[in-house]
Amino acid sequence: MWKRATVDGRVALYGVAGEGLPVLFLHGWALGQHAYKRALKRLVTLGCRVYAPALPGFGGTADLPGHKLTFEGYADWVKAFSEVMEIDEPVFLVGHSFGGGCAIQLAHDHPELVRYLVLVNSVGGATWRGEGSSQRTLAQRPLWDWGLRFRAELFPLFEVSRVLPTVLEDLVPNALRNPMALWRVGQLARKADLRVELEELKRRGTPVVLLWSDQDRVLPKHSFDALCQAIGQSGEVVDGSHSWLLADPDAFGEVMTNVLHVATVARQHEVEEALAAGEPPPEPKVAPSLLEPEAEEAG
Repeated sequence: MWKRATVDGRVALYGVAGEGLPVLFLHGWALGQHAYKRALKRLVTLGCRVYAPALPGFGGTADLPGHKLTFEGYADWVKAFSEVMEIDEPVFLVGHSFGGGCAIQLAHDHPELVRYLVLVNSVGGATWRGEGSSQRTLAQRPLWDWGLRFRAELFPLFEVSRVLPTVLEDLVPNALRNPMALWRVGQLARKADLRVELEELKRRGTPVVLLWSDQDRVLPKHSFDALCQAIGQSGEVVDGSHSWLLADPDAFGEVMTNVLHVATVARQHEVEEALAAGEPPPEPKVAPSLLEPEAEEAG
């Protein structure tokens, strides 16, 4: 079940579950609060308190004002959401696809909010294909090619029974409720170039993990390689399509286990340092389950 809040004076829907390391999950384009339920459950079982907002324009969350329809605007909204949730320590930030772009911008603009950044098939690499002077950007990619790749993503040969119902549960309501948001945010994602922001995160020493799947038809490997180059490290390639974490949440949980362990150990060291300095550590919070009814439902 999902709850309502007021963020920047407008309605926002979100899910919250579990206890432990605070995880903030930002979803992909055209999706929202339903598609990632099984993947988020894996994070909960790994000992995390997961916050999963429906980003502005999706899942019943109000649009951003027109002048704020930028990655900076989304980052500011997520910051405001975190304040409403009273998250009192830096989060383990995970972003998928368009949500990855929002996550990069949040870590760049509000570094005090982010402990660890995980980018899953993220936008922001900008490169479509080619090398050197023949290189073409994703913004130059024809819309018909985007459409063909997205259609292939919805109907993967071996994953259609797992991916399609999950995606359509959010995609159809979002398309009916707010088709212009899908178009505007799609254009924002298509033109995203966040390599400068990633280079700054590298300079600051922000822990970043990059994941990409070998059958991604939406964001090509050239784009992933550009992200890796900007952050100055090699990423990890997993099996599956652009939405692999929806099709195989168990694989997502396995990939996240080691990363979450490192972040949890770092968090524990911070707690121990605070105690040694005579400062009170953050109070743990317990959130209701994502999968069970709550007293305050979003409908």
